[in-house]
Amino acid sequence: MANLNRVLLIGNLTRDPELRVTPKGTAICQFGLAISRSFKDESGQTREEATFVDIEAWGKQGELIAKYCTKGRPLFVEGRLRFDQWEDKTTQQKRSKLKVVLENFQFLGGREGGATGAGGPPAGAEDAGVDQVYERPAAVPPRAPGGGRPAPAPQHEINDDDVPF
Repeated sequence: MANLNRVLLIGNLTRDPELRVTPKGTAICQFGLAISRSFKDESGQTREEATFVDIEAWGKQGELIAKYCTKGRPLFVEGRLRFDQWEDKTTQQKRSKLKVVLENFQFLGGREGGATGAGGPPAGAEDAGVDQVYERPAAVPPRAPGGGRPAPAPQHEINDDDVPF
């Protein structure tokens, strides 16, 4: 029997990311994501419902999210579900929590001081090597400049001699 544990979410950060470091030096970034859904109820009125999900990002990806993201920023997250169980030290009760462990992410929205819908990392993130760290999942096609529809596939290679400047 086949198994699949894959989560794709687009939402806004509910709080500023919290970055911690393990004793071995591995970064762990924890943050919340709010995902909204609009629907019509039985009376025909449009209602909105929000789902709140805890996200955990490890390593370089966690460091980048902690550095460039703040509360309210839109983010695309790809990851897997993890179920944690523990015993509360004060009440001795068993506790549990379902969270998403981030595997890939994509900054959404405009760059700070740039065009909205650019879909890239924030201004200055290129210097940090962001483009080499996160991947664009195959389920999300590349966007044309300025957002909108996906960019068309190039018809042929561009030679340096073809560029007029």
